[in-house]
Amino acid sequence: MTDAFVPAYPAGLPIAGQWITDGVATVDVLFPYDGSVVAKAPVGNVEHAKLALDAGLRAQPVAARLSAAQRRDILLGVHAELAARRSEFEDLLVLETGKPLFDCRIEVERTLFTWLSTAEEISHQRGETVPLDLQPSGVGMIGYWTRKPVGLVVGIAGFNYPLLLATHKIAPCIAAGCAVIAKPAPNTPLATVWLVYLIQTVLQRLSLTVDLVQLVTGGVEVGHTLTSDPRIGAVSFTGSAAVGHQIAKDCAPRKVLLELGSSSALIVAADANLVKAADAVIRGGFYANGQACISIQRVLVEAAVADEFGALVLAGMPRVLLGDPRDIATRVAPLINAAATARVLDWVNEAVDAGAKVGGGGAVVNSGTAVAPTVLFDVPDGVRAWDEEIFGPVVAIRTVPDLDTAIAVANASRYGLQASIFTRSLATAFRAIEELEVGGVVVNEIPGFRSDIMPYGGVKDSGIGREGPRFAIEELTVTRMAIIRPE
Repeated sequence: MTDAFVPAYPAGLPIAGQWITDGVATVDVLFPYDGSVVAKAPVGNVEHAKLALDAGLRAQPVAARLSAAQRRDILLGVHAELAARRSEFEDLLVLETGKPLFDCRIEVERTLFTWLSTAEEISHQRGETVPLDLQPSGVGMIGYWTRKPVGLVVGIAGFNYPLLLATHKIAPCIAAGCAVIAKPAPNTPLATVWLVYLIQTVLQRLSLTVDLVQLVTGGVEVGHTLTSDPRIGAVSFTGSAAVGHQIAKDCAPRKVLLELGSSSALIVAADANLVKAADAVIRGGFYANGQACISIQRVLVEAAVADEFGALVLAGMPRVLLGDPRDIATRVAPLINAAATARVLDWVNEAVDAGAKVGGGGAVVNSGTAVAPTVLFDVPDGVRAWDEEIFGPVVAIRTVPDLDTAIAVANASRYGLQASIFTRSLATAFRAIEELEVGGVVVNEIPGFRSDIMPYGGVKDSGIGREGPRFAIEELTVTRMAIIRPE
């Protein structure tokens, strides 16, 4: 059993300038490792969502008028508040997500970097002049464009990286001059509630309205109320493809940014450094318990090196230690809940029934609460462990005759977030960059590599729009054209 987390913020939900408790229910947040109660989390309803929308819309003109210096001060202030509580956030993330401490430390480090890099990006926001006199009608006129906030933003994050994903929603909104309503995942709300409390603390210190950043929790009806309101400017969502598609319909024609996951492919060319490629599978297939959008799921190996590569992967599997996520040596722990565990095991069994071979794992352990790190060989098309995002500690390895086939099979997925290739050939690397239908191609490293300042996002069913401070700020602003004929 774990010690319960004592919230360092008020009870209720931070809405409309106060922490509202009226009508706010509570729910136990459970430690996935042993099912013990971490803390009670607030649960909002539709009326809370409406109240937050009204308050956010009132705050939006204030957000739009913030100077660059004020926006930067907010971001740097939040960075300082988080840095002062770094270890506490790491421990809380372990408890509410069940991710290993090793991964939670990385999440907090990336969170701090993102707040800092977003603050730096504010100095790079600018517009351009337009030569209107290229056409006869524009002779003697002056033209230039600037960027203006898109309006109130609804930011909805997934459960797997709650602090980092909320940061990638909220920080660019502040930088862009947008008020924002955050909605964390029901399973992992605690770190985000604490984050919003710290943001509001900074806003109060700077004598700014706290309604620039609010938070609402709740179910599907709460999300629908937020995303379908015609007064909002944009929705930024990280989660499943099915939910993302519905959000896009609900909020049309307003802007939507969707990061909807993937079934990430890693190609091992015949000329690859096989030791490093196998190490990449060990590092990139199981981190965060496999519950990461760009963790390795599909491995495509050229036939000439398939046997040697497969043996290297299996030899490395003992490094993927399964255990208590509070132990820094642990690399895999129980998934977010029992339903996720049952689903992953069902998909593995479906693949085996269809002809796949289990190279390791493929069963539940830890009294039935965890899926052992699993390697499958020769998984066919038409089963979910290959076609869909498994979101668990499972890697599927398939032998292909040549590079042409590897690229074709990788592209056959309905997803396209990131992919990688291991090769010693510059020509092969550039071919992969040109031909793989994904938002990012990684050469000689895991497809899960992400710098928090790069443009991050996918194509096809992996979503639309890009995160990363510069790119998210561009997504959350619109051009305002000025056309002047001097008297």
